[in-house]
Amino acid sequence: MDKVPKKIKVIKDKINKIVGYFHKYNIDGYIVPKNDNFFSEYVRHDRLKIISNFSGSAGFAIIFKNKNYLFVDGRYTLQAKKESGKNFKIIEYPKFLPKNLFKNLILGFDPTLYTKLQLQYFFGKKIKLIPISKNLIDILKKPKNRNLGQYYSLPREIAGKSHRYKISIVSDILKKNKSDYLFISAPENVSWLLNIRGSDVPFSPVTNCNCLVGKNKKILLIGKINKFKNLLKKRIILKNQIIDPKNFTNLIESLKGKNFIIDEKTCSIFNERLIDKKFQIKARIDPCYLLKAKKNSAEIHNMIKSHIDDGLALTKFIFWIKNYKNFGLTELDAEKKLEYLRKKSKNYLYPSFNTIAGSGPNGAVIHYRASDKTNRKIKRKDIFLCDSGGQYRYGTTDVTRTICFSEPSKKIKKVFTLVLKGHIAVATSDLNKDKKGYQLDIKARKFLKEKGYDFKHGTGHGVGFFSNVHEGPQSISKFNKVKLAEGMVLSNEPGYYEEGKFGIRIENLLFIKKHKKKLFFENLTLAPIDKDLIDYKMLTKKEKDYIFKYHLMVYSKLSSFLNLKEKKWLIKHL
Repeated sequence: MDKVPKKIKVIKDKINKIVGYFHKYNIDGYIVPKNDNFFSEYVRHDRLKIISNFSGSAGFAIIFKNKNYLFVDGRYTLQAKKESGKNFKIIEYPKFLPKNLFKNLILGFDPTLYTKLQLQYFFGKKIKLIPISKNLIDILKKPKNRNLGQYYSLPREIAGKSHRYKISIVSDILKKNKSDYLFISAPENVSWLLNIRGSDVPFSPVTNCNCLVGKNKKILLIGKINKFKNLLKKRIILKNQIIDPKNFTNLIESLKGKNFIIDEKTCSIFNERLIDKKFQIKARIDPCYLLKAKKNSAEIHNMIKSHIDDGLALTKFIFWIKNYKNFGLTELDAEKKLEYLRKKSKNYLYPSFNTIAGSGPNGAVIHYRASDKTNRKIKRKDIFLCDSGGQYRYGTTDVTRTICFSEPSKKIKKVFTLVLKGHIAVATSDLNKDKKGYQLDIKARKFLKEKGYDFKHGTGHGVGFFSNVHEGPQSISKFNKVKLAEGMVLSNEPGYYEEGKFGIRIENLLFIKKHKKKLFFENLTLAPIDKDLIDYKMLTKKEKDYIFKYHLMVYSKLSSFLNLKEKKWLIKHL
């Protein structure tokens, strides 16, 4: 009999320990989400990975006595099967939801890790949900008390608007809504409001704390006082404005007034019930999201500067890997080289997410991450997909390029060109006509769908200013109806993937510019698109002109920083 692999056995042992608590709490199963109590995409204490070995950025598990389920979206189905398929049945949502699969069950959950909206959407009314104050995963592995550094403030010239100005705007919104308080539960919104940043989570400089804003412009911050020492010294906040999280219940009970605004996407059901006991909840959308999404001129200026630094690293990387002589290079080698080139910028801090460096079949795994176990040698006939980004002082980047090293097949060139046509269609959209993300998503898929192809992820996500790389409310996806506005930053990344063969994606970041009442996209990303993969016969004159002008812009912005060989190579892309 074959031995059970150690990792699978460890996961089984962990699951059995969790199941051992079911009788105590009188439950049939237990829900384990990816997020922490701040609902961040990236977490330091990854409970879902602890129990399932799944390392993707979104999903949740349900542990039962005899069978376990892992729910992930279309980006992660292949990855989930590889990482967790031995112990979990992989279910793709929103195609299938727990409320449609299970009935007459009692499931336990941690009420600080789920919102009311999430519970309703995923579990409906036929599944009974029991809040359990003790997180069962933390019994297996306790969260570490990490000293992750103090919060710091951004200079006014970087942030563009003072924190007092922003608080005043929020106060006016509260008055218009006849509300006394706004509870800001999303860390990125607290960071934006007060022009502060930190190092609480991987890949993003947001601050893991909450904030109460009153209609009288007074604010209270809910967090550990030792994190605010720098801000206290600069008198950005006062000591009596900081409330320890342990005292949050007492704080809510002591407040005077009638009405609250919360955010339904990031206010846990625990905090919502606490507020709802004493106050009427008037609205469930934090207005900071939309205010923050519309970047001011200083923020856009700084993002443009960051993309010049990032574009230089990427262009040098593409030149290096395209001209690499002795093949034997691995995915991890490529990843390390790109990080080395980014670090040459004095403004570079760290990656904005885990680099995706997938060659051949690994490129088909949409959110692939190379590891010692999966690391492939890149072969000359491989298609190489590299999706990466950085956090700079001051700006966030995210870019994907697909690269070949020899003459690609007709099919590869055809599919790449269809993806490129969709990419160009989005970038050249008339935003006075196509005002919402779902309309642009249709344009991105049009050419692929005409040939029977498609992709399982959204076409684009919102991006924060020196903040989260994925940050709404705007996005280019099938169901997003947020009106696009001046100053918003989005990714433009259609793709195509064939399991076990290859993956293709072309991604630029764009910002929305306004001129003479007309809204249009302008590219932030500066890096050549691999012309060896393009079938020019499939492009219209307008599309060919777009490619020429884009590469001319890349050359004009970056050429003075390139060596002679790199310049000559880049000229060939014009």
